[in-house]
Amino acid sequence: MDYLLNIVMLAGINMIAVLGVAVFTGFTGLFSLGHAAFVGIGAYTSGVLTYHWNAPFFLAILAGMAVTGVSSLIIGIPTLRANLRSDYFAITILGFGEALRVSLENLSITNGARGLSLDELSHPAWVFGALAVSVLLTRNFLKSRFGAMFMAVREDPVAAEMAGINLFRTRLLSLVVSAVLCGLSGALLAHRLAFIQPVMFTMTQSTQLLATVIAGGMGSMSGPLIVSFIFTSMPEALRWLNMWRLPAYGLLLVLIMIYRPQGLLGYREVPSLLRGGLEKWRIRFSR
Repeated sequence: MDYLLNIVMLAGINMIAVLGVAVFTGFTGLFSLGHAAFVGIGAYTSGVLTYHWNAPFFLAILAGMAVTGVSSLIIGIPTLRANLRSDYFAITILGFGEALRVSLENLSITNGARGLSLDELSHPAWVFGALAVSVLLTRNFLKSRFGAMFMAVREDPVAAEMAGINLFRTRLLSLVVSAVLCGLSGALLAHRLAFIQPVMFTMTQSTQLLATVIAGGMGSMSGPLIVSFIFTSMPEALRWLNMWRLPAYGLLLVLIMIYRPQGLLGYREVPSLLRGGLEKWRIRFSR
């Protein structure tokens, strides 16, 4: 049971980061190949505070989220103000992530490439509580006028700008919200694994986060969360396949892209699907 609980907790932590990428890529329409950097910033900020100064875990988490948000402003203001196309922005933030990784490997406060050994502070209540709060706040945020602005920018930036939406501010807000969620995920991950290294936050992790959002559905919160849980638990469930479990993971992603190019749920959410299904059954039985 401890093993299963650990897998579910890691899935929950990963779902928070996926939720952040879903806000930026799925709802705003900008691709990113460097969001693992924000996860790493949250992890190392909180880890350094608890390792060197014995900071309370809650304050370390808040600091990780705050520093990640400021970092997103540092990279976001010049790049988004330059109005880079989505692919150019993805390459720029990829460079930011690689520069961060190299910096972490050469700083004494982060213990360089050897990493930091931390206390295991991310207990189930922290992880599942943070996931529930993140999902609730993000859902309400996306249902507000800000979420409508994000989706308008995603669908047609020119029309959105003509309607009075400031593209730079909207995209920057999306990036900050996305980064803060990734920072929260990183802080929880660091104190769940009780060890962090710069090599954990590379382009590979960024690609996995992006692939999860695309496979779940670009305009959905529920889809990426479900796929994130599947992608996290599937390699463990297929451990009996030994070396073939990772090809099976890749095959699942290929099959989703072939047979569900719009993603698992597309633009829909689980509650709306359930309501639609219940309505169909009600109409069928009423006849």
